[in-house]
Amino acid sequence: MQIPFAPSDHSSLGVEWELQLVDPETRELTSGAVEILEEIRPAGAAEHPKAKHELLQSTIEVVTGVCHTVAEARADLAETVRTVAKAADRRGLALMCAGTHPITNWNSQKISPKPRYEQLVENLQWLARRLQIFGVHVHVGVRSPEKVIPIVNALTSYVPHFLALSASSPYWVGHDTGLASSRSKVFEALPTAGLPYQLSGWDQFESYMGTLISTKTIDSVREVWWDIRPHPDFGTVELRICDGLPTLDEVCTIAALAQCLVERLDREIDRGYRLPSPKNWVVRENKWRAARFGLDAEIIVDDQDTVVPVRRALLDLADELMPIARRLSCTAELAGIERIVAQGASYQRQRTIAEANGGDLTKVVDSLLEEMATGL
Repeated sequence: MQIPFAPSDHSSLGVEWELQLVDPETRELTSGAVEILEEIRPAGAAEHPKAKHELLQSTIEVVTGVCHTVAEARADLAETVRTVAKAADRRGLALMCAGTHPITNWNSQKISPKPRYEQLVENLQWLARRLQIFGVHVHVGVRSPEKVIPIVNALTSYVPHFLALSASSPYWVGHDTGLASSRSKVFEALPTAGLPYQLSGWDQFESYMGTLISTKTIDSVREVWWDIRPHPDFGTVELRICDGLPTLDEVCTIAALAQCLVERLDREIDRGYRLPSPKNWVVRENKWRAARFGLDAEIIVDDQDTVVPVRRALLDLADELMPIARRLSCTAELAGIERIVAQGASYQRQRTIAEANGGDLTKVVDSLLEEMATGL
């Protein structure tokens, strides 16, 4: 099958942020998306253009338009989140974000009343019902389909960087999983999720998708939820590896890192370089190490099996990308990498709160609510 790719402006940017609706009294995830999204829907429109349903009725996804800078994306997200927050507050609910909710049991959650989600649950059953997980997705524009697959392949080297930096899901249904990112392990259980295949080019991507669609594995390309994937309709590479992040600052740091990396890889192709395709088993091992140990992971960085702390790898990468960040006007946001490494990722902050309060995870919820509110 042929899959048309809609070329994007060079390094254009889009961000999606999945937010949790929480009752501040009980601290539990609480349904409210249907009513909130109906209230804020513009007159005459089918839905709000930048606030969307997700699988669970306790989730609202806010999305940007097509942006050129991280600062533009930040302003776009902040405006929509404030609109959603005001409508949520009128219903006694508040917003927060992390890769998982520390205490709520997924069995208690209602599925959004949309045929797409009802079909998803029918097809995947338990795997879909337990998807009480939340992420940040970043789209970066690519100008041609010939570039997309080499960029996706090369970006898999940075899976542990993104995951360690964003890891925010140490808890699952009231228990410490021992992982920095339990969300990443829950999500990759889906048959079309997880790490992307190393493909040779756009024609092989079309062949792969054609097989899935013709054999009725999926209905559309949208149902392949790789950690990094091409998005033909948007003309982007989409990074889906990141856990949900509690603050707008952290979201913007991840967006800056994604935009700078894609810009660098795109320019290397223009200069005639062949982008590296890391070994699948190395990528898989590095993802596991980041999911388990977060910023304390040691990752494999070359074909000589050299291992370095991911903290050092992140700081070195930020230094390397700073000239590109200056061109893209996101130096302040990219510098957030150093701040997160120094102050701790969300999974670390959550555990610190729990330890200071005798393991009381409601206090972790309170801290996440506070981070969201003050971060805006």
